[in-house]
Amino acid sequence: MQERPRSIYRIAAPIKSLARRFLYMGFVLGAFSLMLLGKVDAVLMERFRAQVTDAFAPILDAMSRPVATLADVAAQIQQMVDLRAENVRLQEDRTRLLQWQSVARRLEAENKTLRGLLNYLPGPDAGFISARVIADTGGAFVHSIVLNAGARDGVVKGQAVITGDGLVGRITGLGRRSSRILLITDINSRIPILVEQQRTRGILAGDNSDQPRLIHLPPGATVTPGARIVTSGHGGAFPPGLPIGVVTSVSDGGIKVEPFISRHRLEYVRVVDFGLERVVQLPQPAAKKTGKQVP
Repeated sequence: MQERPRSIYRIAAPIKSLARRFLYMGFVLGAFSLMLLGKVDAVLMERFRAQVTDAFAPILDAMSRPVATLADVAAQIQQMVDLRAENVRLQEDRTRLLQWQSVARRLEAENKTLRGLLNYLPGPDAGFISARVIADTGGAFVHSIVLNAGARDGVVKGQAVITGDGLVGRITGLGRRSSRILLITDINSRIPILVEQQRTRGILAGDNSDQPRLIHLPPGATVTPGARIVTSGHGGAFPPGLPIGVVTSVSDGGIKVEPFISRHRLEYVRVVDFGLERVVQLPQPAAKKTGKQVP
C-alpha cells in the first residue's frame, strides 16, 4: 500500500517539473498570439476585451465595495471629529455671547436709570430712504457720486448718507429725480469728529485721497493708530456716533484715517433724515421777481 503513492509521486514529479519549465514560455507565446490577433482583426480583439471586462466586472465590483465602505467609514469618522471640534467652538462662542448679553442688559438698565436722573429727552427716530448709486463723478479734483433718488422721493439737501459700514457723506446737490453726494474724502468735506476712545474732538478734512486727515485737534492730544473715529454731532450737520473709520498712520505729515466705506464699492446707500432741519438752516430757493414785494 505504501509503494503505490511512492510510484505515483515518481511519475507526477517529472510532469510537474516539465509544466513549470514551459509555463512561462506558454504565457509569452499566448501574449504574442493575442498581439498578432489584435493587429489582424482589431474588431474581434475589441469584442473579446469587452467580454473579458464584462466577465470580471462583478468580481471587481465586489472587491471595490469593501474599499469604498472603508473610505465612507473614514470620512464619517473625520466628519464626527470635525463636528466635535465645531461643537466645542460653538459652546465657547455661546458662553462668550451670554457674558456679553449679561453686560449689555446691565448697561441697558444703568443707562435707563441715568437717563431718568438726567431727565434725558431722546431725539426723534430717524427715517431713511434707500437709493442706488447710478454714477461716480469722482476724479482727481472731486469726490462725489449720484443717486437715483431726489426731491420727489423726499430727499433733502444736507441729509446724511450712510451704509451699514459707516458714513458716506451728505447731500449737496438736489434734483427732482436725482441727488449728488459729497463724499467724506472730498477736499471740500469738513466733519466734526470724536476719537472714540479718548473722546478727543477734531475735524476730519478730506483731501481728495482715499484717506482723509484729522485736523484742529486740541494741543497735546495723543492719537494712536487703530483708534476709531465717529461723528461728534457738533454743528448739527450730523448726529453723534456715526462710524467713520480708523486711524491708520500718525506722522509729521498728519494723521490719516481709513474710512469704513470705499466709494469704488458703493452700490446702495441710505439717505437718513435725523430731524436736523431745525438745527441746520438750509438755504431756501430765491423768490421770483414779479414786481410784488414778497412779505
